[in-house]
Amino acid sequence: MSQAEAVRKASPLWTLGLFRSELLTTFRRWRTLALLGVLAAVPVLVGIAVRIETGDGSSAGGGGGGGGGPAFISQITNNGLFLVFTALAATLPFFLPMAIGVVAGDAVAGEAGAGTLRYLLVAPAGRSRLLLTKYAAVMTFCLVATLVVAVSALITGALLFPLGDLTTISGTRIGFSEGLARALLIALVVAVSLIGVAALGLFVSTLTNSGIAAMATTVGLLITVQILDQIPQLHALHPYLFSHYWLSFADLMREPVYWDDLTKNLGLQALYAAVFGSAAWARFTAKDITA
Repeated sequence: MSQAEAVRKASPLWTLGLFRSELLTTFRRWRTLALLGVLAAVPVLVGIAVRIETGDGSSAGGGGGGGGGPAFISQITNNGLFLVFTALAATLPFFLPMAIGVVAGDAVAGEAGAGTLRYLLVAPAGRSRLLLTKYAAVMTFCLVATLVVAVSALITGALLFPLGDLTTISGTRIGFSEGLARALLIALVVAVSLIGVAALGLFVSTLTNSGIAAMATTVGLLITVQILDQIPQLHALHPYLFSHYWLSFADLMREPVYWDDLTKNLGLQALYAAVFGSAAWARFTAKDITA
């Protein structure tokens, strides 16, 4: 049977089984569980720090800053729901994308290094379907990792601080249920904001047979982009960096919502996903799998 015939015989149910197997493999790794544990711990540490600081009679607020992080921190003692926004703002610049980079970088290179990649390709999946399945698993991890931060922050905020109606960045009041809905929407936007990093990591993963090298390269590129985004002399380049609009999710806490930077962020992530996803497909489908 030719490879083309084998691919045609791969039913949608078989593809779903492949995706389920990929998810189980990803979330059963101790490395993945450790990453999720670190992400869950960040909101707890932030909440305890704010609680101790305000318990000593000092102000939880800070000076103004980019991304709305300090503004959210100053509101945590009034409403624990703001801990969700603060935790996402604290983890998005590094912790969340680093976790995504580790998982995405290991997706193909880890299989190749372990010698299991060629056995996966023997199954009636085909390289394109296998690569799409792995990318779908990485994107699922993006969503799970973001929700872990948000849920941990919500539980911690509810235990340490009062909940109720909240004041938006614009100064208007909204009900708790609407605030909770916006928190969920913000978490979804943050998850989507990471698909560019996921595609970049998957592309790097197709370039090597070493999972560690792919993970280190992806995280290194992430740090480099973050540094470039902080250099004022490169301001003309900033709008094209995948991290530039990450903190635009704060605009969802305005009334009315500011959509300009949000749409730019989502469009930029889609562009990165298309470019590096295509590059990963071109590399993987032409790659010589010998181990």
